[in-house]
Amino acid sequence: MDQKAHPLLIGAASRRRFLTRVATGAAALTTAGLVPGLAFGAKTPLPDTRSLAFRSLHTGEEVGATYLRGGVVEAGGLEKLNHVLRDWRSGEVWEMDHQLLDLLFALRHKMDSKAPFELISGYRSPKTNAGLAAKSNGVAKRSLHMRGMAVDIRLPERDLKALHKTALALQGGGVGLYSKSGFLHVDTGRVRRWGA
Repeated sequence: MDQKAHPLLIGAASRRRFLTRVATGAAALTTAGLVPGLAFGAKTPLPDTRSLAFRSLHTGEEVGATYLRGGVVEAGGLEKLNHVLRDWRSGEVWEMDHQLLDLLFALRHKMDSKAPFELISGYRSPKTNAGLAAKSNGVAKRSLHMRGMAVDIRLPERDLKALHKTALALQGGGVGLYSKSGFLHVDTGRVRRWGA
């Protein structure tokens, strides 16, 4: 992929340039600017401080980070989350959709879990996605994984069907249940559902 056409791609980009870009974008973000409307309950907004944790099943990395503190985006926390959510096949890192992070935060809270999400897939480069799509008709050719808007996860100490039901109730985007493979797909595209 051409890095000039996609400035958020930082596989070979410098860490300093990435942090400058995140810090510049973060200055404009507030609590309401991440996921307006997504809330723990009908009248309870998301808190001003938000953290996530992941354990990558492919790399073995376990990362926990605060990405919003007091309503201000934490660039260092975002960098850690973007890194663990990278395309593990190519090593390419992409800035993940902030709404996706908030959706995962709300999902973990609703499931009353402090455990890290087990991460099967986060960002996928177009090359990786094309390779997977060529081998399986279960991989979308225009997958939201390529835009940093989707993850495939599970929460080890929680029932997959309960996780699925809770994700559907949040109405934050697409939710796909892959019972045979034991994971849930969550994205911030249009609200839709599939799988069994």
